[in-house]
Amino acid sequence: TVLITGCSSGIGLQLAVQLAHDPRQRYQVIATMRDLKKKEELEAAAGKALGQTLTVAQLDVCRDESVAACLSGHLGGEVDVLVNNAGIGQIGPIESISLDEMQKVFETNFFGVVRTIKAILPGMKQRRSGHIVVVSSVMGLQGVVFNDLYAASKFAIEGFCESLAVQLLQFNIFISMVEPGPVNTKFEAKLMDEISRSEFPGTDLDTIHYFKDIYLPASREIFMTMGQSPQTVAQAIAHVIDLEQPPFRTQTNLLYTPLTALKYADPSGTLSVRTFYRLLFNYGALFRLSLCCLRCVTCNCF
Repeated sequence: TVLITGCSSGIGLQLAVQLAHDPRQRYQVIATMRDLKKKEELEAAAGKALGQTLTVAQLDVCRDESVAACLSGHLGGEVDVLVNNAGIGQIGPIESISLDEMQKVFETNFFGVVRTIKAILPGMKQRRSGHIVVVSSVMGLQGVVFNDLYAASKFAIEGFCESLAVQLLQFNIFISMVEPGPVNTKFEAKLMDEISRSEFPGTDLDTIHYFKDIYLPASREIFMTMGQSPQTVAQAIAHVIDLEQPPFRTQTNLLYTPLTALKYADPSGTLSVRTFYRLLFNYGALFRLSLCCLRCVTCNCF
């Protein structure tokens, strides 16, 4: 049985459908979401698998009682593979983000993962078997400007899972961090559109200028050049689930590898910080040209 969180759209939806339609019929998929009013797209994509190898269920990772009700109502507490995919984003100058908004990011992206892992661990330990997959991000390895809160929540869950992975090997339970780069989803497009129209109260004019006139255009270029589809990321997750000895970390986007490698090339952190700063603020024209060339090389011009 595979329990997947955050299946109303994007990566979660694609993964649930892909596993449910596996020709080997290896998986019974419980595809969950916080709001069941958004289940129509998933049910339509599931087709004949709905009610056979795929079941849609309500689960809010931010509420203990919701997690417990889902596990007892649909699985009897037994989960072979848990895929933590539910998450939210937050972009913008830090001065304009309230503490309540910051806490919401961590409540979903960090504590939501911890909550679901805590709920399924006793059963996995008892059976001495299990696989926990967390959809993290390359931003859990390398911070990106104006994504402070999202990166922080991913850094936190990376550290938590790296520590937990060592403990759980004794019980034959594996943890896998799947780390996509940019992913082209409706959620990302909507978020970027909303952010571009925001006023950012409490933020100085220079920072607003850097954000709107430098970061946002560069971000759009990066998504155009390096963005993956949710289907591609779902395929990478399905491959990790299939492995008998899954790796702890899997980056889904090879184009992003050089950027994360900068961090490990210089333990002081100076190389990665200064490189990102220069690319964004000093060599913007060269950066855009390099992305344009990369699009042509990868046949992603259109």
